[in-house]
Amino acid sequence: MSVQTIRNVFSVETGYRLSDDQIVNHFPNHYELTRKDLMVKNIKRYRKELEKEGSPLAEKDENGKYLYLDFVPVTYMLPADYNLFVEEFRKSPSSTWIMKPCGKAQGKGIFLINKLSQIKKWSRDSKTSSFVSQSNKEAYVISLYINNPLLIGGRKFDLRLYVLVSTYRPLRCYMYKLGFCRFCTVKYTPSTSELDNMFVHLTNVAIQKHGEDYNHIHGGKWTVNNLRLYLESTRGKEVTSKLFDEIHWIIVQSLKAVAPVMNNDKHCFECYGYDIIIDDKLKPWLIEVNASPSLTSSTANDRILKYNLINDTLNIAVPNGEIPDCKWNKSPPKEVLGNYEILYDEELAQGDGADRELRSRSGQSLGSRGIRSRDSGRTVLTTWK
Repeated sequence: MSVQTIRNVFSVETGYRLSDDQIVNHFPNHYELTRKDLMVKNIKRYRKELEKEGSPLAEKDENGKYLYLDFVPVTYMLPADYNLFVEEFRKSPSSTWIMKPCGKAQGKGIFLINKLSQIKKWSRDSKTSSFVSQSNKEAYVISLYINNPLLIGGRKFDLRLYVLVSTYRPLRCYMYKLGFCRFCTVKYTPSTSELDNMFVHLTNVAIQKHGEDYNHIHGGKWTVNNLRLYLESTRGKEVTSKLFDEIHWIIVQSLKAVAPVMNNDKHCFECYGYDIIIDDKLKPWLIEVNASPSLTSSTANDRILKYNLINDTLNIAVPNGEIPDCKWNKSPPKEVLGNYEILYDEELAQGDGADRELRSRSGQSLGSRGIRSRDSGRTVLTTWK
């Protein structure tokens, strides 16, 4: 079903009851994760809750920055947070910001700004000059632009990773091994003279395919495996492993952030397209999550990948190709996972945690279950694996 159809099926007025042998490929309110503004709102709320609980995950450095939960660029909603944004903008007036409409995809309606006057002009042009109409259809988010992206061959790229969620409570999610990088066709420059050249800044294939230098054979795409090999050979194995570990971690945290508000309907599963940007310090940033990642193919390899993605997704959602049954426990056997691997299983993690607590209380060693925390040298438990 498309997201529009899902809305109709689950709507109070027009909706209807799905029978036990019907399952659908979106959660009713997936937009809590897949709308740019709501994702940020939920992650901010999640951080505050962890902080209140005194969770070590919400630890901050001396400047008040989250040590582990700082994985989304500073973001404000417009027009609602306009004054907050202005305050932040004035702190570092030389930075670049990126404006995106909340509910659009494929790079539509996106532009970069580095002057307040540009926002005022946008506001006049979109007829919301007083910034009052908060219910205005065209809500935007404005985020600090990551102007130090990791470049390969001088070009900016982002990662598209596929994550399948079969249930939110308990959370069970899978990572597809065959994600890919999407490259820009034009070399990157942070120069302000190129701020409106989207071939430099936006990796969306929908935009890049119109560029003069777009290559129809490889489509400006690289497999995640190639990226991994490249980074291992240029930056070393250890930092590469740490990077991928962090990417997996921020994906799990983003899902945990929305799990409490997600309508965990038993008829639903969902395959998300995660967009991640890596900066030149090898820090991953979560840019956005797509509810309907493109399943059309731009190259021959792409076609094979998307075919396998759909096939593997259905094998997990409907094991053995049998008639679906929404009452089953949603833990398929390892053999049917195909190119998916389990990313996080809350039930297993909780069982594991209780088990571990018993062992550590009874004075047995933690063995390989402990990991060293990032810098303190003390051993801490992996909180998410």
